[in-house]
Amino acid sequence: MLHPFLPLRPLDQSAVCPGQLRWAAAEVIYAAAPIATIPAKTMIRLTNFSIDAPRWDQNTFVGRLKHFFNITDPRTVLVSEHELDRAKALVESCRAGLVPPGTSQEQLFYAKKLYDSAFHPDSGEKMNLIGRMSFQVPGGMAITGFMLQFYRTVPAVVFWQWVNQSFNALVNYTNRNAACPISLTQIGVAYVSATSTALATAVGLNLYTKRAPPLMARWVPFAAVAAANCVNIPMMRQQELINGIMVTDEKDCELGHSRVAAAKGITQVVVSRIVMAAPGMVLLPILMERLEKLPFMKRIQVLHAPLQVMLAGGFLLFMVPVACSLFPQKCSLALSSLEPELRACIQATHGDCVPYVYFNKGL
Repeated sequence: MLHPFLPLRPLDQSAVCPGQLRWAAAEVIYAAAPIATIPAKTMIRLTNFSIDAPRWDQNTFVGRLKHFFNITDPRTVLVSEHELDRAKALVESCRAGLVPPGTSQEQLFYAKKLYDSAFHPDSGEKMNLIGRMSFQVPGGMAITGFMLQFYRTVPAVVFWQWVNQSFNALVNYTNRNAACPISLTQIGVAYVSATSTALATAVGLNLYTKRAPPLMARWVPFAAVAAANCVNIPMMRQQELINGIMVTDEKDCELGHSRVAAAKGITQVVVSRIVMAAPGMVLLPILMERLEKLPFMKRIQVLHAPLQVMLAGGFLLFMVPVACSLFPQKCSLALSSLEPELRACIQATHGDCVPYVYFNKGL
């Protein structure tokens, strides 16, 4: 992986294909220096390149999968705050059509990767580390592994479900549609509601499955997680359901707020989160049920929890980008599906020129 700010030679003009970077001229390389310190007159103006244009087709599952494998890379959580800020500065400079001399296309792509992994797509604000999708693997693997290991006693179930819902609440809040603010009271209600749902489901099923086959008890954490996701995400994003979410045309011109769009986006996020957890929390218990019967596994019971954590990480490493790729990030909705009053307003202003509206569904 190329370091984003290593001094590299500009792309050869003769080798550039349409749509790639084209440089005016560059002799001196400033790529390693902070952008703020570079004289404006030495900046290079770009043509035929958009830093925000998707590298892969976002209308296909494979294109979205490549995109989310890129931005959910867990290695990006190790990048320093200073380097993230420099990446943001480079992206914003590129949006303005100017980059430091000597900046390569690879550097711009890597800066955009860091920007997408750490900054909110709506507000541009830096997201907290634990709430980033790139932290789903290291954070989720530990919590999932311990939930699957310590499922036999009620106190253990209560503790790990509480930890998981606290983590999920932070992730849901961080990845909400930032155009719809939420109060501390609403955050608290959402957190308490989701945690109560998870605990009630987990403890109830835990008591019920004491008379069921052992494997059924191992699936209780997944049932609790799925139930809590159906409560946590809508509650954390309740403002979108109450006031609607901003919809735009294909040129990103704002058209109004739609509750129907909010409901569609939130539903897709709930489905994605359940799919994200399902393989690890459904298949891993089956695997561990068989492994724990082996003689050598019985002699190393102290390693069962670390083993489940590592296996959960293996599942999440693939399932986080897969689940995020199920639906387009920029979701679309037919004009005919909108609320009558919003549809009438759009048609009165734009006629039949807007057959579809678009919105950020969140993650």
